Amino acid sequence: MTLVRSAFTFLAEAVYRIFSPHDDAYPATGVQPYTGYAYSKRSTAWY
Repeated sequence: MTLVRSAFTFLAEAVYRIFSPHDDAYPATGVQPYTGYAYSKRSTAWY
């Protein structure tokens, strides 16, 4: 009986975690500007 109860608890916690609201604390960054070098076919070096 304890095996069935622990399996049910495991699955219930997984379903709860999947369908619960996210608790991520990441800031909203939006679109970041590109500040690198433009691609050029004439360039043969990788730097």
